[in-house]
Amino acid sequence: MFVENLKETLHLGKKLSQKFNPQSIVLLQGPIGAGKTSFVQGIAKGLSISEDITSPTFALSHHYNSGKIPLIHLDLYRLENISSAKEVFFAEAEEAVENDAILVIEWPELIEPLIESFWKIEISYAKKSGRNYKIKDPKNFLTFS
Repeated sequence: MFVENLKETLHLGKKLSQKFNPQSIVLLQGPIGAGKTSFVQGIAKGLSISEDITSPTFALSHHYNSGKIPLIHLDLYRLENISSAKEVFFAEAEEAVENDAILVIEWPELIEPLIESFWKIEISYAKKSGRNYKIKDPKNFLTFS
C-alpha cells in the first residue's frame, strides 16, 4: 500500500487502530525516518488518546492511558543484544496484558521470534516520495501492500 504523506500515514494508523484489540502486539519495521512514530500517532488518534505521542527511543517506552484502549509504545532501537531486548519486551508485554493495552514495538527484530501472534507492519521508502506499507494481521488473513 502506498502512502503519499504524513496526513495519509496518520489516517492509515487511525484506520488500522480499529482492528486492534486489547493485548494486540504490533511490530513496526522500517528504516530511520520512515515514519514509524508518525504511524503510532495515527493509532493513538484512532484510540482517542489525548497525550502527545513522541518517539520512545531514549526512554525505551511510553505509556498512554487516556484513550479507549491503553497504548504502550516500545522502541528497541538502542538495545543491542537479545537478553536486554527480551527483558524489556517481557516487562512491557506483562504490563500490556495486565492493563488490556495495545503494545506497539519499533525495531522488533531481536524479539520477533519470541512472539507467536502479532500484527506486522513493514514501512519502506517509495521510489520518488511517500512510503510503502506491507501489513499482515496475526493470523495472516489480512495481508496487503
